Amino acid sequence: MRVKFLSIMSLAIFTVSGCANIQRSKSNDDLYIENRNLKARIAQLQQENAREVEHVVKQKDQEFSELEKAKLELENALRKEIGDYKAKLEMTERGLVITFLSEVFFDSGKEEIREDGKESLKKVAEVLNRDVPHSNVAIEGHTDNQPIKYSGWKSNWELSSARALAVVHYLIDGCKVQPQKLSANGYGEFRPAVANDGEGNMQKNRRVEIVILPSKISKN
Repeated sequence: MRVKFLSIMSLAIFTVSGCANIQRSKSNDDLYIENRNLKARIAQLQQENAREVEHVVKQKDQEFSELEKAKLELENALRKEIGDYKAKLEMTERGLVITFLSEVFFDSGKEEIREDGKESLKKVAEVLNRDVPHSNVAIEGHTDNQPIKYSGWKSNWELSSARALAVVHYLIDGCKVQPQKLSANGYGEFRPAVANDGEGNMQKNRRVEIVILPSKISKN
């Protein structure tokens, strides 16, 4: 009887142990599958991230290429203005900046664009419409720090803003640049290019800047 009881107990222990082993094996299988799925998901995310990085790099390269082409075209179109030191081109973090001395467009204290100044703007507009059609363009007016005395403006803020708006309106009405691409800002005397410590430097600060921003190329 004792032998039979021990046999039954041994069988019960073996059965319980076997069930535990089976459960442990099943748990290990589940962990293996979970781990395998996790590794596959990580690999997928890495691939997606690599594709996104590649897309961003290509987009930036394309934007830079467009601005570089526009810069070359403008250097050729504005050869006279650049040669006379009345305009310059510069690639910056914001984009391509075309800087004109205010005297290219305006008489002293005025906001009406002169006829010869319109010719310079037509050259710029041709490049805007042809080479960077998807780029936004900011027109920025700047003055020196001399107070307004005789021209009737309340301050340099009003003068610089009126000049920026005059350029915007001419680009739209006279050159067919799309209005939704354009913005106008007047900074008065508060963003000087150089110190206002002489007539030569004050002339440099009286300026209009046309900033061609990098285009936003849509994703494929």
